[in-house]
Amino acid sequence: MEPFIIKPKLLIVDDDEEICTQMKWALGGEYEIHLAGNRAAGLELFKSQRPPVVLLDLGLPPQPNEPGEGLAALAAILAIDREAKVIVISGQGEKENALHAVGAGAYDFLCKPVELDNLKLLLQRAYYVARLEREFHELQQNQEVELFEGMLGNSSQARGLFSALRKIAASSAPVLLLGESGTGKEMAAVAIHRRSSRSSGPFVPVNCNALPENLIESELFGHEKGSFTGADIQRKGLVETAQGGTLFLDEIGELPPAIQVKLLRFLQDRRFQRVGGRQEIQSDTRVVAATNSDLKAAVKNGTFREDLYFRIAVVTVSIPALRDRGEDIGLIAREFLHRHALQNGRTGLVFSPDALRAINRYRWPGNIRELQNRVQRAVIMAEGRRISVDDMELSQLLEDLPSVTLKEAREEIEREMVQQALKRHAGKISSAAVDLGISRPTFYELMEKLGIPRE
Repeated sequence: MEPFIIKPKLLIVDDDEEICTQMKWALGGEYEIHLAGNRAAGLELFKSQRPPVVLLDLGLPPQPNEPGEGLAALAAILAIDREAKVIVISGQGEKENALHAVGAGAYDFLCKPVELDNLKLLLQRAYYVARLEREFHELQQNQEVELFEGMLGNSSQARGLFSALRKIAASSAPVLLLGESGTGKEMAAVAIHRRSSRSSGPFVPVNCNALPENLIESELFGHEKGSFTGADIQRKGLVETAQGGTLFLDEIGELPPAIQVKLLRFLQDRRFQRVGGRQEIQSDTRVVAATNSDLKAAVKNGTFREDLYFRIAVVTVSIPALRDRGEDIGLIAREFLHRHALQNGRTGLVFSPDALRAINRYRWPGNIRELQNRVQRAVIMAEGRRISVDDMELSQLLEDLPSVTLKEAREEIEREMVQQALKRHAGKISSAAVDLGISRPTFYELMEKLGIPRE
């Protein structure tokens, strides 16, 4: 008795019975074929069978010489399942219609007469991409993605950061956050504030680099009426405003020496004087500072006080660069895509495989801020349903990258699935193997092939 083999489903929507017969004869050995001759029948079959790939003729009745029915069918299919791979077929002189369909979300197109070898190759690629996307989504659903006070991450770097911020929030000590521009230092400061006993108090952010040098002291510590030209009223400073809460000093390395002295005294005594004032004012304010510069080097060259450095760096936390966060890059990119697509009324947008590859390979010198800006721009500029590398302005990067073979792409998916299964089951091989539906020996073979060490 021959084994029963489940074939992948393929829906063909075409009103030409001869072409449908030829397709069924040529492709029936590899696929479970479903045929429809018009838009309504095609949509009924798509809803009931949910094939991952559809062959769609743009010229359908009642207007077989126009692309309207085919384009309407395309839109309806993608409204039901945005991950469906729709390959459109058009006449030789109607390539612009096919390109329009691709812009509307079709996976690819072929012109009549269809070359069977080209069709088979395109179908293989479409099913392969559909499978990779399905496996990736299943993998994402099985992951325990952590959202910590608005910060998203699943990598070991992110989890380590979140754990450190929880511990720091429970104390009242000054904190120094280190990290490149755009890594999310202010979000980390907000997280510390929200998780602390001061969460009901104010969170006051200050960009030290943005304040004019002649106004920094007044902005931070306030001034008395008449203390300088233009000081018509008494004014509280930001240190006083943050009473009972948290003062976040971003780019603290930019503070002038005179202000460093006054800040040091406040950190030591919790007291300060307004500009032009003589009265000592006490403020119960926690200071969280941040910098993207090397403060230790600044101490050595004399531009930053050593005693102030040790006062603000009671606890130091390094915020990892985006390029060092591995799996988080794609995760954060999808979150930004979802958020900005919703804001712009363009729900259903997805990244193309090439765009995802470029996103994961790019070094992101501007970190999370740059990623968000590029995704936001791509949502606005994208013409089709898929965000392309051009929309992300990363096409040059992709040209410079070595091509990825099917074998390499498969191994990348396998490695991710094996590692996540091990993580879910605390490294227990037997449980992880059952989770993936394979035997223990096969699991070991996969680990060896993929270079995953046995812990």
